[in-house]
Amino acid sequence: MGRPCDEGLVSDHPTDFVGSVEAAITSSLKAKMPDAIVEVSGGGGHYKIAVVSTAFAGKSMLESQRLVLSTIKHLINGANPPVHAVDSLTTRTP
Repeated sequence: MGRPCDEGLVSDHPTDFVGSVEAAITSSLKAKMPDAIVEVSGGGGHYKIAVVSTAFAGKSMLESQRLVLSTIKHLINGANPPVHAVDSLTTRTP
């Protein structure tokens, strides 16, 4: 059914992805925003992401979140993506 997580049960999520999903998210974000400080946690397809970057300066919260999600869309889209859901996404400037 699921496995324990900090906030309840996380569903099992089938994926063909090999490697660290957290590292893939972090490297994708740093490639787009080199100054970014990225924190990623989660598993089972569900992740929490926090990003601090100057790239968010002058952007609304929605614009900042869209920037992050567009940067990791290759990890969200497809038949068996490693990221099923971003349960929490916070963005801020330094």
